[in-house]
Amino acid sequence: MSSGEGGKACLANLPSPLEELHDERLVPHGVHLRLKRDDLVDPEIPGNKWRKLRYNLQAARQEGFSRLLTFGGAFSNHIRATAAAGHRFGFETIGVIRGEEHHPLNDSLAAAVERGMTLTYLDRATYRRKTEPEVLAALEHRFGACYVLPEGGSNGLAVRGTAELVGELPADFDVICCATGTGGTLAGIAAGLPGPRHALGFAVLKGGEFLADEVRRLQQEAYGVATANWSVETGFHFGGYAKHTSALDSFIADFDERHGITPDRVYEAKMLYGLFARIEAGDFARGTRIIAVLS
Repeated sequence: MSSGEGGKACLANLPSPLEELHDERLVPHGVHLRLKRDDLVDPEIPGNKWRKLRYNLQAARQEGFSRLLTFGGAFSNHIRATAAAGHRFGFETIGVIRGEEHHPLNDSLAAAVERGMTLTYLDRATYRRKTEPEVLAALEHRFGACYVLPEGGSNGLAVRGTAELVGELPADFDVICCATGTGGTLAGIAAGLPGPRHALGFAVLKGGEFLADEVRRLQQEAYGVATANWSVETGFHFGGYAKHTSALDSFIADFDERHGITPDRVYEAKMLYGLFARIEAGDFARGTRIIAVLS
């Protein structure tokens, strides 16, 4: 659907597939694992990014904005996806990047520029104040009126979008896992869960303890109430956002060899590594049925 059709942007490849994962490492623990392949929704706008953006794009159109402004680090998948969505649905895009400008651009920022995004940079001290009126006013003075998307795209509308993933799942699972950067995907999935099921987020950045407060805040923004059916695992960040170790690199290579899937190093690889480690540690009872979201 084009951006002009009632302001209702959409992608064709939903719902995303659910795939059984046959892995001999799971057998001794009696755990059943499937992958929700949101990474296959669109090559430029992966599933959880699309779910976060969808209702924000509609709101921007309905409120008369033609320009999106958002924030992220130099390796932000959200920056890249926002640029692609803006290009596809007829919005100008501004990416406010944390830290100093570096050339040549990395793959993520280069892809954003190729999709028409204008990049600007804030020093780290100013970036920490990015939500303050003074900083936002300066950006609006420079670029004009913008629909502002928060870092990672996580707000109440994003939570409502990510909650829709649960409606694409069968009823026969106990735990659903996702990588967690800003808390929006976890907040939405947990809010959408029926019954006694549990959502488990794996923090991809160091010091992720703050995410618990963020998940609650986002659920309150979206629905006026926070749920208690989720938790955040903070022990598998591998040094921080976009950082990695030889152990993580080896896990990615092995997973690709076993299953023909190369999990994203920044997000999904950390989640899967942590999930397998917790399974190995016996943290899940025999018979537990797990869904892991790739996005």
